[in-house]
Amino acid sequence: MFKEEREELQFDWGMIGDVAVGRPNLGSTMDVSVYRLMQFTLRDVIIKNFGADKADKIFYDAGKKAGQEFFKQLIDKENDFNGFIQQLQDLLSQLKIGILRLEASDMEKHHFTLTVAEDLDCSGLPVTDEEICTYDEGFISGILSEYTGNEFEVKEVDCWGSGDRVCRFEAKPI
Repeated sequence: MFKEEREELQFDWGMIGDVAVGRPNLGSTMDVSVYRLMQFTLRDVIIKNFGADKADKIFYDAGKKAGQEFFKQLIDKENDFNGFIQQLQDLLSQLKIGILRLEASDMEKHHFTLTVAEDLDCSGLPVTDEEICTYDEGFISGILSEYTGNEFEVKEVDCWGSGDRVCRFEAKPI
């Protein structure tokens, strides 16, 4: 049996395939609960086998790679910052990923505070006193890194899972 061992990430947007050809009757949408079923069971198995810290790193890194590829494939690199944020807001809404808002920005220091409402990962979950959107942290980091050319650390500071009604992220350059 062939094993897909690798030292470097190999994801390419083409791996997503042609959804229109592959799902002519069901289309490109699905219920959020199915996405969460995959996400939470995968996270549960990773935690069981490798621990919570490793699971967080894996989810952050996967989100970062996804954010980088999302940017490269779907965002106009020539946008000024306001145009970039507007296009990102529009895409996240159209794709039903979430409703993005830029709460604060310090363009000189590249510090940003963003919120995502109605997000895929946690909106509607019971309160558990923890921030759980590690994949989203990485996703935002990847997008900002591709846009600015600088690496970003993104940390969720408020979450639906911890009792808030939006997920709030602080982004700072590394």
